[in-house]
Amino acid sequence: MRMNQLKVKSIDEIREEMIDTVTCSKSDIFRISEQCRQEYENSKNELMNIKQRMSKLHEEGDQLENELRQARAKLSEVSMSFKNYSEEQVREAYENAHQHQMDLSINWQYKKQLLEKRNELEARLVKLVETIERADQLISQISVVMNYLQSDLKEFGEAYETAKAKQDLGLKIIEAQEEERRRLSREIHDGPAQMLANVIVRSDLVERVFREKGPDETFLEIKSLKKMVRSALYEVRRIIYDLRPMALDDLGLVPTLRKYLQTIEEYHNHSKIMFVNIGLEKRLPTKYEVSLFRLIQESVQNALKHANASEIKVRLEITNSAVSVVIQDNGVGFDPNQKKPGSFGMIGMRERVDLLNGEITFSSRIGKGTSVNIFVPLTN
Repeated sequence: MRMNQLKVKSIDEIREEMIDTVTCSKSDIFRISEQCRQEYENSKNELMNIKQRMSKLHEEGDQLENELRQARAKLSEVSMSFKNYSEEQVREAYENAHQHQMDLSINWQYKKQLLEKRNELEARLVKLVETIERADQLISQISVVMNYLQSDLKEFGEAYETAKAKQDLGLKIIEAQEEERRRLSREIHDGPAQMLANVIVRSDLVERVFREKGPDETFLEIKSLKKMVRSALYEVRRIIYDLRPMALDDLGLVPTLRKYLQTIEEYHNHSKIMFVNIGLEKRLPTKYEVSLFRLIQESVQNALKHANASEIKVRLEITNSAVSVVIQDNGVGFDPNQKKPGSFGMIGMRERVDLLNGEITFSSRIGKGTSVNIFVPLTN
């Protein structure tokens, strides 16, 4: 028996595990989407009920105004001919006018309260629609990944000649995919999903706060609710950007990178990320835009997560014949000659660049930061 002989899984087995993992991620997002749809229907029904109540209050208000006019007319008549009415009739005229005034005031307060509730529900419905649309887009993107895993990845094993390489890379892919699934599920659960659940609870408190503490406290509660919804929307957008920015297909590499790096900088507020484009701002074929975006994304994430960089510079240059990218950071650095077991980050990046017939180099020293240089020729 050969030394160091390893029992490896076939690429097909690895692919099946990846498909199972992606399927679980898709199910999680679908479940969140369905919860949002249910909340949307509940809020929509509640809004219809409020509109019906408001319509009824408007009718009652019109009737009360008419009765109040009659009561005031009667009171005016009594006041002008005071001697022609008994004390009981005078008191009754005053009390009747006062009661109608109070009833109309209460009617107005109810309408104002329902109007605020209606506005809050309409805003909530808008946010829910946005969340549902984002979830649908995520599901669509995952479906693309599934198609890739079920078709194109069948040829993946041909690129590797030894069983050891197949096992190491396959296990790393599964581990990364599983970690990504856990991260996405955790971020959605702890972020947007939790915030939306809190929105539901907090929204039910608004009416109670209005009754018990008055409009000032209610206004503060509504402001807090709006802030929570904005935070949920921000988290959803950030998660979508981490998976794949939709702007990459619509706007191209340069605008998407600019927005993505700005978003990452805002999220990691302890780090400064600078982006400079010194070349052409033109569209590239999809395979170049996606690969270059992923390479830059991984380099920046490595600088933030592993190098603890406080400053990152990304310089992009697109010409008619090639694309050059330099990612520099002031992080802790590493020794490029020292290979760490189980480290596949640079291997994966080299593989991606090789597919584009390009070159990638890593320059780094301990305590002196890291520079990643990428050069990709553009073929017609």
